Amino acid sequence: MALKGGVPFTLSLFMFVSMLSSQCDCHPHPARAVSNHTERKVSDIVAEVAGYADVAKKIIDLAVFGAAQNRSYRRLADFTDTIGNRVSGSHNLELAIKYMYNTITKDGLDVHLEPVKIPHWVRGKESAEMIMPRAKSLAILGLGSSVGTPPEGIEAVVLVVESFEELKRRANEAVGKIVVFNQPFVSYGETVAYRAYGASEAAKVGAVATLIRSITPFSINSPHTGWQDYQDGVNRIPTACITVEDAELMWRMAQRGQKIVVRLTMEAKTLPDADSYNTVVEITGWQHPEQVVLLSGHLDSWDVGQGAMDDGGGAMISWEALSLIRDLGLRPRRTLRTVLWTAEEQGGVGAQQYYNLHKINISNFDLVMESDLGTFTPLGLQFTGNDAAQKVMEEVVKLLAPINTTKLEAHGEGTDISPWMQAGVPGASLHVADSRYFWFHHSEGDTMTVQDPREMNLCSALWAVVAYVVADLEDMLPR
Repeated sequence: MALKGGVPFTLSLFMFVSMLSSQCDCHPHPARAVSNHTERKVSDIVAEVAGYADVAKKIIDLAVFGAAQNRSYRRLADFTDTIGNRVSGSHNLELAIKYMYNTITKDGLDVHLEPVKIPHWVRGKESAEMIMPRAKSLAILGLGSSVGTPPEGIEAVVLVVESFEELKRRANEAVGKIVVFNQPFVSYGETVAYRAYGASEAAKVGAVATLIRSITPFSINSPHTGWQDYQDGVNRIPTACITVEDAELMWRMAQRGQKIVVRLTMEAKTLPDADSYNTVVEITGWQHPEQVVLLSGHLDSWDVGQGAMDDGGGAMISWEALSLIRDLGLRPRRTLRTVLWTAEEQGGVGAQQYYNLHKINISNFDLVMESDLGTFTPLGLQFTGNDAAQKVMEEVVKLLAPINTTKLEAHGEGTDISPWMQAGVPGASLHVADSRYFWFHHSEGDTMTVQDPREMNLCSALWAVVAYVVADLEDMLPR
């Protein structure tokens, strides 16, 4: 192992101890000695990282202004226009994986597929209509893993509530009803509980189905889908999301004391788990090929829209980062590995199986990175690691000054990298100007129209600089 600056650690320590022993004080101060040594090491790290400024600028110039300008956007457009949406277990997801494998191979990068088993839920035909107090078609999207209705559908009186607490207070009114949740949007992290657990909470008090206000702060009569979790031992009832507008409409009707009746029909069913793959792309490290900096995004999507934002953009910049590094003739000390996950939307299924397979080598994973909150204008990097690792990363992001994204924030996040971070591996995620992300999330609105080529250039540059520099530093990140 070597110190920054290339002086062997053992030699440096020997010289340091010899210097202390030659002093007249025959009682050295170990605490002070360690402190001085640490200060020198931090200083060396700062200097080493700063030495990558020219390389970082070359990566940024290539991505933002050079021959690779708009390439990640074009790749994403070609991919999503050709394949469309890609839900777990579907034929479209199979086509997407084959498309990416063939296209990345043509790009000249090493790529292979690692098999996994993934959920296979099928939406089928679905509809909902208000029968009383007036006739109205309701736009719905069934939620992942939902059971279907009987073939004739379910027709029942509606009970509208605004929270789980209200449902509990009015539990005796819920028996035999379709419960409509009209919960206000607070944040995705908090409000998504209604999508995830609404069906089971309603079933506990005797409801026959649930319709849940879409988890979004903005709507143009667009329902949003997503995964939901049935609780063990609780009756499984059909569940779907409705639009914000229709949830508020039924709430107003209920406040007036009007009787609301809805007919719901869903053909949803769960098939046996399907065969699939995580797609793995690599640039092998020249000095420590066994050590890995991992970049990632997920290739699957929901079965609506194009999955361009969630998470086609994250997948493309994770491929683009390796292309940029290859185009510049760069090869880091450690292996750069891009993983395009499968079945993230079902709870990180492909990523969990990858972790189970590779955790035996966990000590060789230097940094895990995930982009899954859009590829809008980048604002900075979110990071999870100890204080020493954070100090290194603070220096790394300073290299992003040309694109004004030098902010290192707390808490790297991502469903697919969370097992690694929980096990102590440093993790990073892309922080972008994501105020519009949940407008389009899991809806028909998630299309290429949401994407912007210049924003994707900036995201690609940030992703490539961080990955390359960390992979090329003399030492792995502390943990």
